[in-house]
Amino acid sequence: MSAAIRADHIGSFLRPADIIEARHQGDTGSEHLRELEDRAVLQVLDKQRELGLDVLSDGEFRRNGFMGDLTAAVDGFDYGDGVARQWKSGTAVAPSQPIRGIVVSKLKQHRRLTAHEVPFMKEHAKGPYKITLPSATQFPAIAWKKEKSADVYPTPSDLLRDVAAIIEREMAALAAEGVPYIQIDAPRYSYYLDPKWREWLKAEMGGDPDKLLDEALAADNLGFKAARKPGIELAIHLCRGNNRSKWYAEGGYDAIAEKMFNTLDVDRFLLEYEDERSGSFEPLRFVPKGKTVVLGLISSKLPRMEDKAELIRRIEAASKFVPLENLALSPQCGFASVLEGNEMTEAEQWAKLALVVDVARTVWR
Repeated sequence: MSAAIRADHIGSFLRPADIIEARHQGDTGSEHLRELEDRAVLQVLDKQRELGLDVLSDGEFRRNGFMGDLTAAVDGFDYGDGVARQWKSGTAVAPSQPIRGIVVSKLKQHRRLTAHEVPFMKEHAKGPYKITLPSATQFPAIAWKKEKSADVYPTPSDLLRDVAAIIEREMAALAAEGVPYIQIDAPRYSYYLDPKWREWLKAEMGGDPDKLLDEALAADNLGFKAARKPGIELAIHLCRGNNRSKWYAEGGYDAIAEKMFNTLDVDRFLLEYEDERSGSFEPLRFVPKGKTVVLGLISSKLPRMEDKAELIRRIEAASKFVPLENLALSPQCGFASVLEGNEMTEAEQWAKLALVVDVARTVWR
């Protein structure tokens, strides 16, 4: 499938106002909300087909955020507390905002993560579609708080093992259902790129960042190995934070490239490359032959439109390290990793995706 998917995207789109309003009112599972979601997913599928995107998603409209499939299906989180996170926007630093949801009891899964999403996509996508899942590595960083979690999970690594097992089972189920494209989102590998986050790992997570990276890669690989079947595209999207057009980490891929690219059992790497925060293309020299790199050259954070000629020039620059036939194009991240989405209009979002398609058709015609 890799060669056929040149115009890719991460998965989430700006949610319609009525869905946002319903969830703000506390509606998380009513028939009314399901009807709103069904209608919105059909509309967003039509729009993706109209634009000519090579793979479709449901926009993650049935979640309150990109991790919502897991947190809604698993008990054990306390949403009255959170781990503080400092977000950035350009050169400005936003006030510290906690990411809500601390693990306070042993995780207990009460339903499949995506069983409510897949049948609708199977019936209505009418083409290749993707189902996304959060990386298990998200949760030790944002859901483990020593004073509240250590009684049930003595270390962040203990929590990681339980979450990785949940994701592993879900990926095996998706593969058994014949989902054509399965994507893991936002592994916390960005922590190993940014010096300030490496220091945070030492202080707060109590470990050597290099050993923690090995542990994280192994956790994600459990799911990929469980889902490995002929005809199924396995992908991972590396993120530096995406919350209301803000981010939290920066740095090139140099520190982790060789180990990461050669360890992960995936077909596609969706990589952020929209600005100088992401570093150069040189680390792509470590990508194994035959694997696809999806260049996230178009910002999903900022409404300013990129220049087509410059995008083509950057693809050509990347092709010095990965053959053109093994490259593709996408926005750098989703448009709505959280419920409210990034600070742009739907029209601006669709213009960005139309640009993805236009450039892809020009470069890979």
